[in-house]
Amino acid sequence: MSKNKMSRKDFLSLSAIAGVSTLVGSSTLMTSCGEKGPVYTPLKQPGEYYVPVLNDKADDGKELKVGLVGCGGRGSGAIYNLLNAANGIKVVALGDTFADRVNDIKGRLAKDGHVVADDKCFVGFDAYKKVIDSGIDMVILTTPPAFRPQHFQYATEKGVHSFLEKPIAVDAKGYRTIMATAKQAQAKNLSVVCGTQRHHQRPYVEAFQKIQEGYIGEITGGNVYWNQSMLWYRNREQGWTDTEWMIRDWVNWKWLSGDHIVEQHVHNIDVFLWMSGLKPVKATAFGGRHRRVTGDQYDMFSVDFEMENGIHMHSMCRQINGCANNVGEFIQGTKGSWNSYNHEIKDLAGNVIWKYDEEAAKAQYQQFDPYTLEHVDWVNHIRKGTMHDEATECAISCLAGVMGRESAYTGATVTWDEMSQSPQDYMSEFKHELGKQDMEKCVVPTPGK
Repeated sequence: MSKNKMSRKDFLSLSAIAGVSTLVGSSTLMTSCGEKGPVYTPLKQPGEYYVPVLNDKADDGKELKVGLVGCGGRGSGAIYNLLNAANGIKVVALGDTFADRVNDIKGRLAKDGHVVADDKCFVGFDAYKKVIDSGIDMVILTTPPAFRPQHFQYATEKGVHSFLEKPIAVDAKGYRTIMATAKQAQAKNLSVVCGTQRHHQRPYVEAFQKIQEGYIGEITGGNVYWNQSMLWYRNREQGWTDTEWMIRDWVNWKWLSGDHIVEQHVHNIDVFLWMSGLKPVKATAFGGRHRRVTGDQYDMFSVDFEMENGIHMHSMCRQINGCANNVGEFIQGTKGSWNSYNHEIKDLAGNVIWKYDEEAAKAQYQQFDPYTLEHVDWVNHIRKGTMHDEATECAISCLAGVMGRESAYTGATVTWDEMSQSPQDYMSEFKHELGKQDMEKCVVPTPGK
């Protein structure tokens, strides 16, 4: 097995600077004693947008039974994030395509006092059904993302609250399935949280509130980046079928991951869409494959997104060793700009008018991990019986990534209407069994053909 040392979570931690909640520690730095602060025109009024309550831990309440579907690295991390986020959580069932994955997390949990019965551990492509049918209240869905729409749909049919790791759709059909299922979840008063964890990251949440309050004025454009070293990959091992290799190496196969513009860069695309409240109507992109080892994906993309009000956002992502790295977002407005690198807002003259207060946060909070805080929010909604839907917004961000990918693959400008109505369905092109696949389908796209 070959595995690059730089993980996605390592890169996220570069921008996860500790800070205060949306309600504490804000300051307008350009004011002084005896002066009135500047007057801002809000983009939205309070109550028109959601601001999570980011306490260190979820409120106590009834015991909640949870199942885990997808026991790899992200799933194993997510189950512990949930256990750190709340008391009264009982891990009831585990499921994965592979027995070794189930056994690994089962053993780790047992050492920490969370014993899962053998008859509640399930293996195979139908393991998700068995986990969801095991009497749980909530489920963590962290398989390769191609399966997310199918798993979310089943969980919702059964009335189970879902955590959906991003991306939650890798193609047009998956997007439509998520959107329809999200409506069903709303009707059933379910709480659905997604792994776009910047929505629960203290500095991002406060910046979001300041932008809605009008600190940078009307948004006129932005740039978003996820440029890093090569992501991990796994060489094929003796005895692995085509399907097993692809699933164990899933981040390098477009039918399973959606390519890294969707699988990883969706975080940054999502930030711009979240902050602006806009969705793209056109994407014109280019990309390529230079040094990737396995799979059929690109290792770089550059996309010009035209938004529904005519402004543009530039999206850039790369996974190549030895190149300049950059993970973050910048948004320009008519009165100023925000950037995520040091979490500050500047006016048009370059003066800092707001900056995230890290020291105030440390004085008030102990928990700054957004991977944990998203589960705090999830549990609070479940225990309070309040409907919460993050799937709709996340699905829109995923389809934006798909637009950029398809534009780069083809060389054509891709519109929102074309992509959202496309018959594209990666899942139907591959067998859902641990056997042989038609590997001739797995070709690196050539634009202009």
